[in-house]
Amino acid sequence: MGEALDFTNKVVLVTGGAKGVGRGISQCFLAQGAEVVICGRSSPEQLPSQGGRTALFLPCDVRDVEQLQALVDGIVARFGRLDVLVNNAGGAPHAEAATASPRFSESILRLNLLAPLNLCQLANRVMQAQAEGGVIINICSVSAIRPSPGTAAYGAAKAGLLNLTRSLAVEWAPKVRLNAVTAGLVLTEQAELHYGDRSGVARVAASIPLQRMATPLDIGNACLYLASPMAGYVSGVDICVHGGGEKPAFLDAAAGH
Repeated sequence: MGEALDFTNKVVLVTGGAKGVGRGISQCFLAQGAEVVICGRSSPEQLPSQGGRTALFLPCDVRDVEQLQALVDGIVARFGRLDVLVNNAGGAPHAEAATASPRFSESILRLNLLAPLNLCQLANRVMQAQAEGGVIINICSVSAIRPSPGTAAYGAAKAGLLNLTRSLAVEWAPKVRLNAVTAGLVLTEQAELHYGDRSGVARVAASIPLQRMATPLDIGNACLYLASPMAGYVSGVDICVHGGGEKPAFLDAAAGH
């Protein structure tokens, strides 16, 4: 099992890999010996590091196709290969669907669906030419599989990303495997911005069957599995990392809570 998770000499690109879930994913791959490249619009104050290894940062706005091409070209020029792509960059602020502007909605779709598609295409071209192929992992959200009030465009984009994953897994097999990780509620450095204060975070955690929110490393460990030989026959699937999901609201309603 240890050998299956050994990513020595493997090159891994994690978009938005400097903070939050992306940082956890980067640290997991670094711990297993990978050469990890992260990207973002601005250089992070602190690069992800683990076990004496540090990620390489390359500037890139993932919404810009030309910058994506330069990013992939830069990775291949430096390392000669790209083994794993983790499309993690994304997100959306709260916005009422009734009043959100067309420009706002388009920007959410561009970041959360079109950017991953464009980068998938670029990575695939590199991976198809490699003897060992490659692996692409798209980080999705429970917003894709349940109603997403306040972030409707985001939920729709992530649902599209799930379908995209399944479609590309068929088109690009057998050289390239594609899978999705549907992340539940994750305890990141910005959790209190979303859930109020510490007590709010605790109440949210108590509503999850496993009684806690996910950590970024929980998501990273799922990515390690999907990128490893242990998942060599796993493609086109969605792994939900959500602690058991959400208890149906009617149960509390029926109990008078």
